[in-house]
Amino acid sequence: MEIHWESELAELLSRLSISQQQLLSLLSSKHELLMKRDHQGLLELAPKEADICAELQACHERRQHLLEQAELAGLPSDSIQSLTNALPEEDANKLRTPVQESIERSRLLRHQSVAQWVVVQRTLLHLSHLLEIFATGGQSQPTYTKGGTTESSGALMDQAV
Repeated sequence: MEIHWESELAELLSRLSISQQQLLSLLSSKHELLMKRDHQGLLELAPKEADICAELQACHERRQHLLEQAELAGLPSDSIQSLTNALPEEDANKLRTPVQESIERSRLLRHQSVAQWVVVQRTLLHLSHLLEIFATGGQSQPTYTKGGTTESSGALMDQAV
């Protein structure tokens, strides 16, 4: 079966571009909701996030399939960029810009994702500290003791529990 590399790669890059743009938009919305502490809004984003994730997974699978086909055809199969560069010059020129844009969007998506992960992790750490303060009544407990006293009970939890 003859594969028309330029059209197949252009289709993949188009799908990927749309998905990446949607994910960037979703991450921007998610960032705003995190800053507003809008938990309901975050929950409402989950189905859209799952849809985008499924589409990105489908793009990844298509990419893998194309690279496997490229390997069978004796073309470079380590990346879409190297496969594009191995195409005839006219086809390669049409695809270079979309490939570079996809690479740049991927970098931006990684950066946005890590930034939001850090925000969420710090929030969880903050909440953990608050729970510890509530549980211990704000009293620091020694790491090692020989028995407890009633003075070490927390404001929310009885020592007997």
